[in-house]
Amino acid sequence: MNAEIVWPESMTSVKGGVQPRGPAVNQMYGRLKLFSGNANLSLAEAIARYLGTGLSPAHVASFADGEISVHIEESVRGCDCYVIQPTCRPVNEHLVELLLMLDALRRASAGRITAVIPYFGYARADRKTAPRMPISSKLMANLITTAGANRVITMDLHAAQIQGFFDIPVDHLFAAPVLLEYVRRKRLAAPVIVSPDVGGVERARAFAKRPSADLAILDKRRPRPNEASVYHLIGDVKSRVAVLLDDMVDTGGTLMKVATKLRECGAVKVYAACVHGVLSGSASDLVKESDLEELILTDSIPVTRLEGGKIKVLSIAPLMGEAISRNHQGKSISALFV
Repeated sequence: MNAEIVWPESMTSVKGGVQPRGPAVNQMYGRLKLFSGNANLSLAEAIARYLGTGLSPAHVASFADGEISVHIEESVRGCDCYVIQPTCRPVNEHLVELLLMLDALRRASAGRITAVIPYFGYARADRKTAPRMPISSKLMANLITTAGANRVITMDLHAAQIQGFFDIPVDHLFAAPVLLEYVRRKRLAAPVIVSPDVGGVERARAFAKRPSADLAILDKRRPRPNEASVYHLIGDVKSRVAVLLDDMVDTGGTLMKVATKLRECGAVKVYAACVHGVLSGSASDLVKESDLEELILTDSIPVTRLEGGKIKVLSIAPLMGEAISRNHQGKSISALFV
């Protein structure tokens, strides 16, 4: 899968190609070193190319019984280390890989360890929705901190308050500049940005400000996990192009219902821009059969099934790479989203 690189206007690098440079050595934390588990090696390699460096050698494999073996294969003493690992499917395996790599770097006397988690699994369990249930995302935050992370860089958390679950600094990035640049290039006439539920209104409103687009909201209820019912549309999409904005698409069932609802309300075309393409089960087939014109995703999670021509994958490597470079050099990361 080759994700298209879209260069947001806020990026300082030259558009049209990666400019190898190699960030300066941080005087406090030493040389920058990048590591990756097995969750999304292609993204990690793209980030390394953006930074003009390579991935440091690390052996991450499994024993016959399923236990994970990690060995950092070069000295990291006093270095500024970044472990690039989304906790995507298989979630538990990739999570343990991340934890063991953090622990290995901590025990190897790394100067600073940053967990770069493009997709943060268990983020949907951010509160108790019934008695006697865990707050899973809080537990994940505790595990990552205990394993040795001094800082976390992540992207488009399902709930922004998850940042507060960590007792270490969290840089919360947004894929909006990448998605917005692609939507701009399509030159859609008077698009309407649609939030699929009330929880996503803030994200949709911020997105709609850039192209000065109108905003619409769907009233959606979830009677049970991975199942949704769409009731009402707040706003007007009649004879307009609707751009549905969400943080992730999982089974695709909700997305299909929302697209159908928008077409019933008069939208001439429906696009969906979702940061994380979880795409469980037959999600790719549902997208192919849906009323969507196109599903726009990023490569925060590897996307391998692109049949039907309705799925477009954009690379977040330049954005993640720029955030890592700025963090390493002690520069502002929030300036990327002004």
